[in-house]
Amino acid sequence: MNRLLILTLAPFIGIMVWLYSTTILMEISQPNLSPVPSVSINQQANDLLIDLNTAESHIQEIESSLSNLFDIYNKSADTANQLVNTASAQVDKPGIIYDNRIISKLGTPTKHIQSENIDLKLFNITEDTYKGYAVKIDLKTDDAMDMVLAKDELGKSETTLQAVQRTGAIAGINAGGFADDWRTGKRYPLSTTIVDGSYVTGFEASFKDLFFVGLDDEGKLIGGNFYNRADLDNLSPQFGATFVPILIQNQTKQSIPSKWLTSPKRAARTVIANYKNDHLLFIVTEGQDSIGKYGASLPELQDKLLELGVIDAYNLDGGGSTSLVINGSTINRPSDGKLRPLPTHFLFFK
Repeated sequence: MNRLLILTLAPFIGIMVWLYSTTILMEISQPNLSPVPSVSINQQANDLLIDLNTAESHIQEIESSLSNLFDIYNKSADTANQLVNTASAQVDKPGIIYDNRIISKLGTPTKHIQSENIDLKLFNITEDTYKGYAVKIDLKTDDAMDMVLAKDELGKSETTLQAVQRTGAIAGINAGGFADDWRTGKRYPLSTTIVDGSYVTGFEASFKDLFFVGLDDEGKLIGGNFYNRADLDNLSPQFGATFVPILIQNQTKQSIPSKWLTSPKRAARTVIANYKNDHLLFIVTEGQDSIGKYGASLPELQDKLLELGVIDAYNLDGGGSTSLVINGSTINRPSDGKLRPLPTHFLFFK
């Protein structure tokens, strides 16, 4: 029984011994904490105020530094803008000088149309044997010039004035030659013709001195004889028409076919040309006038074009087809006594 009693009480005795020993260890290991000195509230407030004053002083120093930096930046920006403007003026100066030389040769414009799209100037031309007009055009955007089919349909015809009125253009000039189908009464553009970047009736290789002339997708004049489509496609034509002959290329007179020297020798003429700054020049001459002067010869126009400083020049359809319309008025006196209906027109938009 003693053994049984000991075995029964043993766990309880063990627990009591463990609790007693743990209490002793906790008392022994408890740290000896020293009292925290007390700080007055007034002292803490004074210290905080000193810190705030110091921070405010630093902020003022930073603001002053930033203000100085902004002043330096603004002065630098103004100086940079002045340098850019000066540089731009210097870059533009040769172009302005060149353009002024052109204008000085043409004289004083009688009409001037200017907008974000276009700068168009009309000049009178008076020579001993003919008179006419020069139209100098600076195409500022891709929307400033286009070539259209009459009534926007192949085989139709309309006067340049009608085309101008129909499209809302500010000016118009007759474009390429044409061929009539007497069976149907339709009037078709001559040979290779491109409108809105597409061939109207397909490509036709140059023959009998026919050329193609028009503008590329950058608004620059392109032209010449083309014997395969790839050569023309490589120039990215946007629009253009066909006629004969080429008058000037690379500031050099081109040979004029004998037929065009005599049939007719003098007539109303329409010419498209360009300058090295890509401005365009159109020459339109009158036919019979009140004192018997009758038109211009192509050699005379070659001389005039070189005098005016053009790079390339192409003879467009003339005679009764010659048409110049500006601001809704016909400028030239048509050889037929009235404007001739045509299949293609160069138009200009404000």
